[in-house]
Amino acid sequence: MTPDLMEAGAKRLAEHRAKTASVVSGEQVYFGQGVVLYVDEITVSFDGLRALNKLSLTIDVGELRCIIGPNGAGKTTMMDCITGKTRPDSGTVFFGSNIDLLRLSEPQIAQIGVGRKFQKPTVYEQLSVFENLELALKADRGVRAALFHRLSGVQLDRIGEVLALIHLKDEAQRTAGLLSHGQKQWLEIGMLLVQDPKLLLLDEPVAGMTDEETERTAELFLSLEGKHSLVVVEHDMKFVDQLTQGRKKVTVLHEGSVLAEGLLSEVQANEKVVEVYLGR
Repeated sequence: MTPDLMEAGAKRLAEHRAKTASVVSGEQVYFGQGVVLYVDEITVSFDGLRALNKLSLTIDVGELRCIIGPNGAGKTTMMDCITGKTRPDSGTVFFGSNIDLLRLSEPQIAQIGVGRKFQKPTVYEQLSVFENLELALKADRGVRAALFHRLSGVQLDRIGEVLALIHLKDEAQRTAGLLSHGQKQWLEIGMLLVQDPKLLLLDEPVAGMTDEETERTAELFLSLEGKHSLVVVEHDMKFVDQLTQGRKKVTVLHEGSVLAEGLLSEVQANEKVVEVYLGR
């Protein structure tokens, strides 16, 4: 490539980054009326079958919301739409009151403060716990560049805070591949937290965990409530009970729509919910 072409390419890249930064800057997101996420009548069809059917819900700033429902209810597709992995056929998804998520790419959505945790933990198993958090903190760099870039004092402090929060402070130098399943789940959650997301989407986070790990995870999520907004998709009703503590709203999905919403005790007593989900 000639120097002129390289310079032109670098200029276009710089312009693109500047434009992207102005569009997705977290500081410009406006959380009017205390709502972090608006999902309004989104519909998604796959091969003629509706995975989501005019699904609408809102999540408040700092709220911890549990979403339950049978397999095929549309829970994963909902999160795919929020994070840009799937584009709905119709409807709108807004982050705050002014950022249209359907206009952004997956990386842009992550950049503005929407973090997603999948059911299966995905960590760099050959690296240490600390190095995994370091990479997540400097996600705009390549793996090699990130590992050889010196951390600032503020960044070191942030990693230290997260290590304590996810119960892995004593495991900081341990190879991630040697962690238990539950510890890997915590590490991946920590990799999201170091980036300080405003909204966390967590897909069956305690699947495969021991009772002790599940209890610790509940404590972790409750400690995050208020500082972050959390949407937890889960089948474990005991865990949902630990999180909601009898006072938080639970949303039940069925066939791509909201079937019921209210306190856990209320949805557990709902005849339709019992019929399609809890009674099974």
